[in-house]
Amino acid sequence: MQVTANELAIRRARPEDAAAIAEIYTQGILERIATFESEPRTPEVMLAWLAERDERHPVLVAERDGRVLGWASISSYRPRACYAGVGEFSIYLHRDARGQGIGKVLLGALIDEVRRLGYWKLLSRVFPFNTASRRLCAALGFREVGVYEKHAKLDGRWLDVVIVERLIPENLT
Repeated sequence: MQVTANELAIRRARPEDAAAIAEIYTQGILERIATFESEPRTPEVMLAWLAERDERHPVLVAERDGRVLGWASISSYRPRACYAGVGEFSIYLHRDARGQGIGKVLLGALIDEVRRLGYWKLLSRVFPFNTASRRLCAALGFREVGVYEKHAKLDGRWLDVVIVERLIPENLT
């Protein structure tokens, strides 16, 4: 079943979302499909992470019927001022919410948010075998610009990552 934008509430994360965000992130960590992180996250850790966020580095959640089904965030790309308009994004969906179009709505909302915030580029790194994330990025106008070979080890195994980027043309003036 595909979801439409009006079936979901997309909003900024609140402190009370920390447990759901931790659960969703921990699924991604344990499944070894989306991150080099290897330790599960607790609600307390994610609450502290949320508290560190500012207006320029939001976390959005996708919610349906009061349940958080996914989250997406923007982090600083590099600390130098020349990169202030480049944001690095993460997106994670609850395993029960995958394949329904929720990621497309959530990432689309994140793109709208970075446009509003004045970013000119959004980027991320994706495991080559994470075909769902690569398809999602392609569907929303991201291009694959290269591969970092043997970027880091996960469970003692070197993994490559595919670099994806999307320009925000309105902010390139």
